[in-house]
Amino acid sequence: MTVDTAPRTPTWTYVDGRWIDGNPPLIGPTSHAMWLGSTVFDGSRWFDGLAPDLDLHCQRVNRSAINMGMTPTMEAKEIERLALEGVAKFDGKTAIYIKPMYWSEHGAPGSVVAPDAESTRFALCLFEAPMNTAKPHSLTVSPFRRPSPECAMTDAKAGCLYPNSGRMIVEARGRGFDNALALDMNGNVAETASSNVFMVKNGVVMTPIANRTFLAGITRSRIITLLRSAGVEVQEKTLSVADFLDADEVFTSGNYSKVAPVNRLDDRHYQDGPMAAKALELYMEWAKKAAHPGA
Repeated sequence: MTVDTAPRTPTWTYVDGRWIDGNPPLIGPTSHAMWLGSTVFDGSRWFDGLAPDLDLHCQRVNRSAINMGMTPTMEAKEIERLALEGVAKFDGKTAIYIKPMYWSEHGAPGSVVAPDAESTRFALCLFEAPMNTAKPHSLTVSPFRRPSPECAMTDAKAGCLYPNSGRMIVEARGRGFDNALALDMNGNVAETASSNVFMVKNGVVMTPIANRTFLAGITRSRIITLLRSAGVEVQEKTLSVADFLDADEVFTSGNYSKVAPVNRLDDRHYQDGPMAAKALELYMEWAKKAAHPGA
């Protein structure tokens, strides 16, 4: 059987000093990344002429590589420059996902299981991906848990963490929900399967405190800062499922869709709340000002 490896959307990939149209074959069956999972990546967005926090995403992918035992081969500033160079290859009509990544080609001498830091490779992939900003979605509590740092590479945005997220989403959709609410190993709310999560009670915004079991995202941090600057009380704290079921409003944040309201958590229904709308408005206002600081 032949598998179609062509991208499903316009795609450009930068690797080994050149841009390649589409999805180039880069990892072979003996590559460490193929059979032992030494991959890290990051994800940023370009839309409407804006690339919010692109610099922070480029810096984070380098930290992820180091935490995975690899050696970054690109300066963050150069990744940022290349990303904007890649954006210019598209027609600008559709939002773009910007994905820098590293992987290890070989195992470390004397221990094939560990990555060989000296064999680290880099690629930068950009592809069209429409935004789903402000689209309401439903959640269900997942039977699967987020691992602790003692169990998995939670200090890196590592590809090996995402099959767990994938099975959360598949299981949730099998029960009629869009996404899953993920708990940590202690049974406290961590995030969703693919984004950070916030709740609102009596005008106070709350979000799970970063405890290294989930990626405390760049967009999450930006939303917290913007809300606080606007006079909204935001608390980072340990939260239970019961807290979310008792909330007045729930919304998510993430690089892929920025801010989106939650309209259902299991049997609890919510209205699209004003705080999610406020968070998105503040974010977009900030993004436009950051792109045009003199305007």
